[in-house]
Amino acid sequence: MAGNTILLVEDEPEIRDMLNFALSRAGFRVVEAATAEDAMIRLDGGLPNLLIVDWMLPGMSGVEMARRVRRDDHTGELPIIMLTARGEETDKLKSFDSGVDDYMTKPFSPRELIARVKALLRRSGAPDSDVLEQGPIRLDLTAHQLFINSREVQLGPTEFRLLENFMMNPGRAFDRTQLLDRVWGRSVYVEERTVDVHILRLRKALKPFDLQHLVQTVRGVGYRFLQPS
Repeated sequence: MAGNTILLVEDEPEIRDMLNFALSRAGFRVVEAATAEDAMIRLDGGLPNLLIVDWMLPGMSGVEMARRVRRDDHTGELPIIMLTARGEETDKLKSFDSGVDDYMTKPFSPRELIARVKALLRRSGAPDSDVLEQGPIRLDLTAHQLFINSREVQLGPTEFRLLENFMMNPGRAFDRTQLLDRVWGRSVYVEERTVDVHILRLRKALKPFDLQHLVQTVRGVGYRFLQPS
């Protein structure tokens, strides 16, 4: 999933449509799920930037979903906002104990939700816009374009997602399994050596600008991206 993507988990169609409309107008890409089970499947296919989850869902509750998200290394760092009609202090404590980052009691205004979404994204390090910039590198997530020194560079879709992940997490080392989960999604079976092939392609695209060294091999671990000086 691209930057500034929100996975909205809400079983009531009217509320889901209203929130989707408001979030889309605010510039977010919204992916919908009516159940926690459907949302977990979608998370296997790729990670959003943030989850908005209703407490009262058919089947698995929003609270149980939040617990599962937090226990999984693949999704454990995702920001979560819980929506609920429950306003008692004990309910809020139970919600936060499940690992959510913020809690909103219905009814609420879409404007307040959007403000909280933006604040939480800033705290989690997600980009405020769909453009990532580091040194001479500019990655436009909406147009799906890479520019280096203001010159457009052609990049394959997998290499683009790799670079996006690296630029959103500069200096962090990822092993091959983590990169497979983040870039390909867990619902797709790909051999670990495939990561090495796409890393070589990404370095090849950066080489004409003498930036191939930014994608660094971490011996015994995997790869990390260095911030351009």
